[in-house]
Amino acid sequence: MADFALIDLIELSLAAGREIMDVRGRGFDAQRKLDGSIVTIADQQAEAIIERGLAALTPDIPMIGEEAVADGRIPHCGDRFWLVDPLDGTSGFSKGGDEFTVNIALIEHGVPTWGVVYAPATGELYAAEPGAAFSAHCDVATALPRTTPQPIHTSAGKPDRWRIVASAHSGRDARTSAFVQALNGVAKHASSSIKFCLVASDEADLYPRFGEVSEWDAAAGHAILRAAGGDIMNLNGEPLRYGDRDGKFLVRGFVAYANDDAKAAALEALR
Repeated sequence: MADFALIDLIELSLAAGREIMDVRGRGFDAQRKLDGSIVTIADQQAEAIIERGLAALTPDIPMIGEEAVADGRIPHCGDRFWLVDPLDGTSGFSKGGDEFTVNIALIEHGVPTWGVVYAPATGELYAAEPGAAFSAHCDVATALPRTTPQPIHTSAGKPDRWRIVASAHSGRDARTSAFVQALNGVAKHASSSIKFCLVASDEADLYPRFGEVSEWDAAAGHAILRAAGGDIMNLNGEPLRYGDRDGKFLVRGFVAYANDDAKAAALEALR
């Protein structure tokens, strides 16, 4: 039995989202981390809220957070650990865009089993526990749910044309374009972890990513996708697993898919 309930993770994500929007309202300066990526006070304060909350809920489960790792705070990863990206899409956030999310995931034996993705600027909320995934909409001003969570499921079978979602930026590169062309697919672009959720909620069939991302960028969306009926594979066709401390928690490309037909089509396109 879990030491927490899904509502606990949702409430943490909403609290972090409120802090992010408060920082946005007050104004902030963006800085660069040692790896060249952008960080803001919103990233740091949102992660602090989540870290305190998870420590209270599950004191025996360590948390791997993007900002903690950047500061050199990397606890030992056992069979269970949290993966957190407090603000996925910092670059867009710092430019005034709305496509950013709060991501919280529990990893068990390398697999994401619980997850929440919340988009504070749009109110989109996706959450999953083992065997069930849900979506809802929240009030942007208060980060309180406006709709009752509804179950979501991936598409079943093979469509007339594959619906492929990709990053608004990296998704326009030559390899992604070739993947879409090989499948004779219809492409659309989105940002942050919402792309996983589009596949989970039957708005897309495939999400390819060529190039490196951090594990905390993918884990929460992966948990939601798995619970909705889909999954993610590496570019070699193997299941995506988490906790690669030696590899600096990097994922070197993947394809998220809605069902077995989509997976088979993706593998053919990758050859």
